[in-house]
Amino acid sequence: MSHVDHFSYGLVTPIAAYIVSTIGCMLGLVLTARARAATGPARARWLVGGALSIGGTGIWVMHFVAMMGFTVGGNPIRYDVLLTTGSMLLAVVVVGIGLFLVSSRGDRPAWLLLSGTITGLGVAGMHYLGVFAMNMSAAVYYDVTLIALSVAIAIVASTVALWFSLKTGGTLATAGAALIMGIAVCGMHYVGMFAMEVHPRISLTPVEGARGIDFMLPILAVVSLLTLGLLLAAILAPSEQEMRADAELLAHLENRRTAARHAATSAAPAVPPAPAERRPPSLFDAHER
Repeated sequence: MSHVDHFSYGLVTPIAAYIVSTIGCMLGLVLTARARAATGPARARWLVGGALSIGGTGIWVMHFVAMMGFTVGGNPIRYDVLLTTGSMLLAVVVVGIGLFLVSSRGDRPAWLLLSGTITGLGVAGMHYLGVFAMNMSAAVYYDVTLIALSVAIAIVASTVALWFSLKTGGTLATAGAALIMGIAVCGMHYVGMFAMEVHPRISLTPVEGARGIDFMLPILAVVSLLTLGLLLAAILAPSEQEMRADAELLAHLENRRTAARHAATSAAPAVPPAPAERRPPSLFDAHER
């Protein structure tokens, strides 16, 4: 039988993971709303911020917080630093790819489904790469059916998240969408974790890698600073409605300026030709006469 406990701290870790996921997704939706009203490099910067918020905080940090409650019969668990960092980069990159695809192609169903599938597979890959980064003295087996279910949940959740990034606006709608996304992300994580069956074994070799707490403190510090910076950028930047109103005002002023220029050109009187310059008579003219 499996000796796994997913809730060794009770409901503390799942509740904390859900809160972190919801905050990251909400901030990401706010940033993607800014991207919808921006163009050029500004649009790209907002989308990158959205990928960092959703992929980094909403998905990867949620995964790591939930993993703090994962124990295997009291056996030590260590994490491969390189693989764990790689799983974070994977989460941010695949979310960024999805956001840029739907941002450039619009909400056409085919592109939305393609983007959601790519992002969902990447998110599932992030989860299992993070699980593979765990080192412990145990034999691990997986339930293929639950793995397939977790991948399907990741694809559906990613597609819905990308759709929300195109459609949501306003505080209540954004908050509601983030709450739904948090449930989907946490659901995918715990379904994937329940697919594991772990059997501890005796080993005289110390388990290699870093402790979970060694990751948590620097991660929380970096994520807190990053979240605060992105939040301040979103608060200080004009809202989507303000940016659209400014763009419409500038377009209106430009149209009036163009119309005034054309009216001034058409109303200007025609300039008569200058009279021919008279020159004094010469001896040649007298001879001709």
